[in-house]
Amino acid sequence: METEGFRLPEGGITQRIYIDDTTLRDGEQTAGVVFANDEKLHIARLLAEVGVDQIEAGIPTMGGDEKDAIKAIVDLGLPISVLAWNRAVVSDIQDSIDCGVDAVAISISASDIHIQNKLRKSREWVLESVRKSCVFAKNAGLYVSVNAEDASRADLEYLLQFAENAKQSGADRMRFCDTVGVLDPFSTYERVKLISDEVGIDLEMHTHNDFGMSTANSIAGVMAGATYVNTTVNGLGERAGNAVLEEFVMALKYVFGMDLGLRSARFRELCEYVANASNRPIPTWKPITGGNLFVYESEGRASGVLRDPSTYEIFAPGDVGLQRRFVFGKYSGPSVLRQKLRQYGREMEEEQIPQLVDTLRDKSIALKRALFDEEVLQEYEDLRRLGVNIWRS
Repeated sequence: METEGFRLPEGGITQRIYIDDTTLRDGEQTAGVVFANDEKLHIARLLAEVGVDQIEAGIPTMGGDEKDAIKAIVDLGLPISVLAWNRAVVSDIQDSIDCGVDAVAISISASDIHIQNKLRKSREWVLESVRKSCVFAKNAGLYVSVNAEDASRADLEYLLQFAENAKQSGADRMRFCDTVGVLDPFSTYERVKLISDEVGIDLEMHTHNDFGMSTANSIAGVMAGATYVNTTVNGLGERAGNAVLEEFVMALKYVFGMDLGLRSARFRELCEYVANASNRPIPTWKPITGGNLFVYESEGRASGVLRDPSTYEIFAPGDVGLQRRFVFGKYSGPSVLRQKLRQYGREMEEEQIPQLVDTLRDKSIALKRALFDEEVLQEYEDLRRLGVNIWRS
């Protein structure tokens, strides 16, 4: 099927956007990651306190600890929706009902490569499975998301049929899954816009990061009319992970001017907890919550930020639970040194600053890293012991 090409919506993003976080389901499907049940409960609480709209708590049909954890999350009585993941199988949905969730995701393949190689069934069998499971879930009073697995590689005509079938079967929304992360923002926009225009069902974005475009693809889907976005904390998820909760929320606010109202000041706290529970440390260079985001070494950048933080900061460190820091390294100069000395209650004569700057730069180059604060202070004290008049009169 031919599409009309990429055209941005007039007026930008105007619809209400809902976050359905899947850290506890797809996030835990990261190879080698297992959350203890107590950790799942704490993550669920943190997500609710941060302000997501829905959490995907797990897969009840796995039974055992998984089912117990989902029941315990429901019993917390959090002020958000709790959704469970299911195959398009009635018995799976019954397991979800047993857990007391208010919403279910009914997931099944939409691409021919999956239908033929994974399910070994037909397109018609897929549609009928969606019908049966969706009707069963709606009769039980559940909110229903029908997940189109591998939608990004599905035949467009069939994908429209899949979406229409989900809508006619009573589904509240359809999850558009870029299961293997092969889409770009432009083709994502075209596909999602087509489904939104032709079928008129609420759409959710579920994107993977295999080519580093998961968050951008989720934003493109929202621009095309999607109202729900599936995210994970720190971008956890199978292979290269999923769209990143904290990156999506902050990009929407500061790049597109849409504030979802989440308590972003708690993002670093949430990210650190999930990082520890998953044994997947936060890279210092990670966008939004990485430890280096507000660390300044370069003289030019440091002096600019000290005069006016907006010179190099789009949002304040506290907006995501971080702090601004200065470190002395190869590219540092007087501004960084003054700031570092003031931090520890030290001052020195202006004419002596170049001498200490040169000494510290040489030390940084020799050590091939930025200096620890203790090393900066030690060089300061060494100058003092040499009898150099470094104090302001």
